Amino acid sequence: MTSDTSDYESKRDFRKTDEPKGGNVSFDWASSRPIFVIQKHDASNLHYDFRIEVDGVLKSWAVPKGPSTDPSEKRLALPTEDHPMDYADFEGTIPENEYGAGTVMIWDRGCYRNLKTDDEGESDKSVAKQLEDGHVNIWLEGEKLVGGYALIRTDSGDDERWLLVKMDDDAADARRNPVSTETKSVASDRSLDEIAKQADEKDD
Repeated sequence: MTSDTSDYESKRDFRKTDEPKGGNVSFDWASSRPIFVIQKHDASNLHYDFRIEVDGVLKSWAVPKGPSTDPSEKRLALPTEDHPMDYADFEGTIPENEYGAGTVMIWDRGCYRNLKTDDEGESDKSVAKQLEDGHVNIWLEGEKLVGGYALIRTDSGDDERWLLVKMDDDAADARRNPVSTETKSVASDRSLDEIAKQADEKDD
């Protein structure tokens, strides 16, 4: 699986949108690398963009129902184009008539580690290779989400689909529903409505 942000760039007019163009970045909120970010995106359909750092880009999936902490919940994850690393810090609005128009919130973020390791803790299979094989096992260290998650490819080609599933570990909690109860940005402590309103006030 190649890493390339050309699709991302071709879909955006950077004269109109404030989305990042790509560049060298450092993240003061990440205790280590690689990073992950989950962005709540109120576009034509509300969804959550799940992104993980792999080979210098953010590999991305749109998760319509958002992530779950219940291992019995299998959440559909639709692959989208690779995003540049600095997109992890993007929160704001995408203008009307632009690709993905709507409001974007940084719902969760942090670092992650590869769970496919050998007995000495060394990576046995890279995340890039796991993506090619269609089954990724990672451990998230976020502000809202912690623990093991699996990404599992169920269909390929033009109809490529994945599932995002919480692993059954100590961080699993079937009673918790973070997408419903934890609705503020971890970056700014704002709601989607507050982000949109402040963006409108800025443009006036």
